[in-house]
Amino acid sequence: MKRNLPLARLERLSRAIVRQFRVAVVNIDPEGRQGLVDWKTCKNIAPSRQIAEAVCDIAHRWVIYIGAFCVDHQGRRYLKSTEIAPVGIYKSDSLAGVLEEHYRALVAGCNPQHIVGSGWIANPGGISLDEEQAYRIFDACGAWHIKEAA
Repeated sequence: MKRNLPLARLERLSRAIVRQFRVAVVNIDPEGRQGLVDWKTCKNIAPSRQIAEAVCDIAHRWVIYIGAFCVDHQGRRYLKSTEIAPVGIYKSDSLAGVLEEHYRALVAGCNPQHIVGSGWIANPGGISLDEEQAYRIFDACGAWHIKEAA
């Protein structure tokens, strides 16, 4: 078996980029705002062609953290969430079908008077997030400020 095939080399490079930059894709609704963040530091990652190709053009073993951003009657923010790890490897553009059912179920289970938005964090590196990490990422991306800005 040849070890240095161009596609295999591209996949290794892409996975190394995802690991090195700790890339996660964050989506915030209802705005549909999407971006790349370093899941450890919660800082934005400037989109570059190389990072975009590493995330989008190669199939990965994704872990997706889905959250609903809520504010109770006392003004306290909270996150109702679930994490899914689809079996298999997927390109980013085929995740929508995997996400949809879980996303809708989570939002439907929230108090409609508390919910201000929802979103997800998709990690192509297969890294699982705890609730505190996910909260920090969503907060850094302005998840709870959606209603205030509107």
